[in-house]
Amino acid sequence: MRCASCNHDNSADALFCDACGAKLESICATCGTTNQPGARFCKKCGTRIATESAPAKPAAAPTAPNIRVTPESSSPENIEGERKTVTALFADIKGSTELMEELDPEEARSIIDPALKLMIDAAHRYDGYVVQSTGDGIFALFGAPVAHEDHPQRALYAALRLQEDLKRYSDRIRQEGRLPLQARVGVNTGEVVVRSITTGAGQTEYTPIGHTTNLASRIQLLAPIGSIAATEQVRKLCEGYFVLKPLGPTRVKGVSEPVNVYEVTGLGPLRTRLQRAVGRGLTKFVGREREIEALKHAAEQAKSGRGQIVAAMAEPRVGKSRLYFEFKATSQSGWMVLETFSISHGKASAYLPVLDLLQGYFKITGGGNERTCREKVTGRVVALDRNLEDTLPYLFSLLGIIEGNDPLAQMDGQLKKRRTLEAIKRILLRESLNRAGFSVVGAR
Repeated sequence: MRCASCNHDNSADALFCDACGAKLESICATCGTTNQPGARFCKKCGTRIATESAPAKPAAAPTAPNIRVTPESSSPENIEGERKTVTALFADIKGSTELMEELDPEEARSIIDPALKLMIDAAHRYDGYVVQSTGDGIFALFGAPVAHEDHPQRALYAALRLQEDLKRYSDRIRQEGRLPLQARVGVNTGEVVVRSITTGAGQTEYTPIGHTTNLASRIQLLAPIGSIAATEQVRKLCEGYFVLKPLGPTRVKGVSEPVNVYEVTGLGPLRTRLQRAVGRGLTKFVGREREIEALKHAAEQAKSGRGQIVAAMAEPRVGKSRLYFEFKATSQSGWMVLETFSISHGKASAYLPVLDLLQGYFKITGGGNERTCREKVTGRVVALDRNLEDTLPYLFSLLGIIEGNDPLAQMDGQLKKRRTLEAIKRILLRESLNRAGFSVVGAR
C-alpha cells in the first residue's frame, strides 16, 4: 500500500509506513471517507476502493474559498453508460470577459469567485450535481447521479435561488462602486447517457452525453440577461409549479426545428401533485367517514376554545392529502386556514414548512421585492397587536427580508432560534383570539 505522506510503497499487511512512520489509510475517491488499510469497500458509501498501488488523490484546489466541489458518485471501474432522464442547467455570468479585461486578475477573481460560489451552492441546495465549473458559470445535473422524481422542479428552484442570490450580491458590489453582475440560465429535461470516465491519476468524471445537455447550453445563450429560459419539456413537467412566460418558437443552432422557449419568472400556485390533479379532476371520494368525523369533532372542540392537534399517519400514497383536501372543502367556512407542505427538497431548510406558512399568512409572493415584503409583514403585525412589534426583527431575519445589517447577526444561534419560535407562537395565538375559527394545516 502506498503511503500518502511520502509515496513509499509498503506491503499489503502494513498499518504504518515503514519509511516515515505515518499511519496508512485508504481514502474513498467518491465521498472522501478514511477507511482502514485493506478495506475493499468504503464504510460510508459502499463504493469499491481501488486496490492498485497509487498515490491518494489530492484534494482539488477550489476556485474560491469555501467552494464545495461535488465528489464523484461512482467507482472508477464503472465506465459503462447508463440511460437516464435528467434536467440539465447551464448558468453563465454575462459580460464577465469584458469585466475581467479591465481588471487585474486578482481583482477580477475577488469579484467572480463569490458569484461562482453562489451558483454552486444554489445547485447543491436542491441536490444538483455540478458537472463542471467554467470559471464564470456552471453546468449542473439534476436527477443523476442521485435520482429524484421531481428533478425538473428542483432545477428551476435552484435557478430561481441562483438569480436571487446573485442579484443581492450584485447590489452589494454596486454599492462599493463596482460593475453589477448578471447571469443567464438555461434549463432542459430529457434523456442522456451518463457514464464515469477515468481521466488519470485516479480522477473520475461523471458526465452526461446527449442532445439534452447541448440544448440546455444553447437555451442559456438565448435567455434574456438576468433571467431563466426553459424548454417545452420543462414546461410540461413544471407548469403550475412555476410561472412560465412564453417567448415563442426560436431557432436554435444545431436544431432543425424551432424550439419553444419559456422564461421562468417566479413560483406558481401549485406545490403538490394533488393540487395539480385537482385541476384535471379527481375521482370520487369514498370511505374515510370515520376519519372525517374525527376531524370535524376536533374542529368543534377548537371552535369552543379547546385547541386541538390532529395528525394523520399512514404509508405514502394512501390518501392523507386527499383526506385533508376533502375536509377543507366541506368545513373551512368561517375559518382562517394556513396551509404548508413538506416537499422532497425541503431538507435543504429545516424552516421551509414554517416559511411557507408565514409567506401565506403575510401574503408574500416570490416576485415581491424586500421592501414591499417588509411593509406587508409590519402592517399585518401592527394591525394585529402593537405589542407584537418586537417580533419583527425575528420575522425579517427568518423570511430573509432584512434591510441593511442584520441586528441579530451576533446573537447566539440557540437563543435566536428560541426567540424566533416564540415570536411565531405569539402571533398565531393572538390571531386565534381575533377569530372564531383558526386552522393550521400541514401536509406531506
